[in-house]
Amino acid sequence: MATRKVTLSLDSGALEFAERAAKAHGISVSSWLSKAARREAVRTGYTPQRPSAEPEPAAEADETERATAEKDMRAQG
Repeated sequence: MATRKVTLSLDSGALEFAERAAKAHGISVSSWLSKAARREAVRTGYTPQRPSAEPEPAAEADETERATAEKDMRAQG
């Protein structure tokens, strides 16, 4: 999966939650936040735009990850 480096501002409480959750899952804060953002996007009904031409490998990977996030979210209730 391709990644981009970004700068985010989080309130201290949100960052603390993310740090604790990431540690509990044995992953980096960046990875945890990425997964959380994807789950929230799926939960709120976001779907990626479909490219008009052949899907790029990254677009296919995004769709696979979106489907995985949706499956995980449903399994968690």
